[in-house]
Amino acid sequence: MIRLDKFLADAGVGTRSEVKQLIRKKQITVNGVPAAKPEMKVDETADTIAVNGKPVLTRGLVYYLLHKPAGYVSAVKDNLFPTVMELVPPGDDLFPVGRLDKDTEGLLLITNDGDLAHRLLSPRRHVDKTYLARLDKPAEEEDISRFKEGVDIGDEDITLPASLVLLPENEALLTIHEGRFHQVKRMFHSVGKEVVYLKRLSMGPLELPGDLGKGSCRELFPEELRALYLAAGLTVD
Repeated sequence: MIRLDKFLADAGVGTRSEVKQLIRKKQITVNGVPAAKPEMKVDETADTIAVNGKPVLTRGLVYYLLHKPAGYVSAVKDNLFPTVMELVPPGDDLFPVGRLDKDTEGLLLITNDGDLAHRLLSPRRHVDKTYLARLDKPAEEEDISRFKEGVDIGDEDITLPASLVLLPENEALLTIHEGRFHQVKRMFHSVGKEVVYLKRLSMGPLELPGDLGKGSCRELFPEELRALYLAAGLTVD
């Protein structure tokens, strides 16, 4: 047995909040009867669940951890460049969770779990993302304080507080809690540095394995998926 809202979210009908709206509008039926509550339990193998009269077919959820190399765009399709989807096994409805620039390497989650992706990318969740950045000049102690306070990168609001760790060889570790367009590069630009190499090392509790080569992927281990669900505020069945 599984909650109705989770079943529908996993099936790609929408996020849990969107599913709740459909239930309120009596657009979801279970065995021909309008569903009363999003938390009602349903049997995936025995019950007939429909949206506006159209049965919802179950599908297997998959989760790939990809070590994205440079040169690939984080998109399902692109007319100019190869996409990260060419690096994972084929599957219906798979998509990258968030974006890494074409020249950025590192951890990228590929899945067909729309509810999890929505929550991981929601600014309200403040899921940590840590990057290794190589700069054209060394970051300074002053930059640590400025990033902690938030910097102006040309958007309406300054960035949320971020954590900066200085490393040798003009490198630095930056942990942010947002996902704005070119955010890491724009943050360093705001303090007079330019990023010449960028690699994402982690997203929430998920870390890039040291033994996963560039362009390679593997499915998430159960403990990794459980940790991701908890970070997204989802219940673990």
